[in-house]
Amino acid sequence: MTNQNAGIIGMGHAYPEGILTNADLEKIVETSDEWITTRTGIKQRHKAADNEYTSQFGTAAAKQAIERAGLKPEDIDLIVCATTTPDQIMPSTGALIQAQLGAVNAAGMDVFAACSGFIYGITMVESMIRTGQIKYAVVIGAEVLTKYVDYTDRGTCVIFGDGAGAAVLGPVPEGKGILATKIKSDGRYEEQLYCPAGGTKLGTTHATIDDRMHYFKMKGNELFKVAVRSMADISAEMLEKAGYSVDDVDIVIPHQANQRITDAVASRLGVAEGKVYSNIAEHGNTSSASIPIAMDECIESGKIKEGSLVLLTAFGGGVTWGGTVLRF
Repeated sequence: MTNQNAGIIGMGHAYPEGILTNADLEKIVETSDEWITTRTGIKQRHKAADNEYTSQFGTAAAKQAIERAGLKPEDIDLIVCATTTPDQIMPSTGALIQAQLGAVNAAGMDVFAACSGFIYGITMVESMIRTGQIKYAVVIGAEVLTKYVDYTDRGTCVIFGDGAGAAVLGPVPEGKGILATKIKSDGRYEEQLYCPAGGTKLGTTHATIDDRMHYFKMKGNELFKVAVRSMADISAEMLEKAGYSVDDVDIVIPHQANQRITDAVASRLGVAEGKVYSNIAEHGNTSSASIPIAMDECIESGKIKEGSLVLLTAFGGGVTWGGTVLRF
């Protein structure tokens, strides 16, 4: 059995051209720019058109990541798409992206872990590369969340946006790549963030449609406390496992759920001001896509460069959470 370090060797991201601003939402639901900004930090979010869907953005992000890694689609062994908004129930969105990319040698599959999905994906793929089962994989977070929000519920419709981010993982030299990673879940918190109908428990009926049960439901105040504690605790655990302190970290990229959650996690960890990246004002909460989109923005702007120590932390419905420490 081999023991090959795995790391991110190329990234990409994509999102719809359509933008829904807070001013636009003021015309749809009883809310205001001040109310949204104060509670979430969000100013706008990208919104897919009626004829746009998840695999399109996942494919665009993956194509860019593969090119930046200096590879071709046929070099890829595995495509993992983290999404809560698949194109359809089956086949998997990962399989559809595999076909759209022309990645003829790759298996395609989905990971369903809400906002933690990207970290779930890289945690799984890292072990497969480390043990020699595969050489190159693409992990994608892709979402079209705006098709699942209830525009009569101001507590949720102001939060979510659409987009995709992708990372190519492959072998990297010793001391580089993923140094520690872990995922967790606790299904007892199911109803803090969920979509009640559309599965085998509550199928699609006139009653479920009339009761608006095919949209996201959230208990924001309760979710806040669990999210902050979980993200901070697993971040500290992964730093200790990797042999670093929070002062050693060059940049922290949390799931972009809510600016208040980000600030609370940073405070609990004791992260120095300016080390925590936030793009939630421009993108809103893009669930599994938020971390790879943010990370790629940091690479493009030079905030992440060769040798940077990066902490990723996420929390999502399920509830799920995870943390990763990597040397870029």
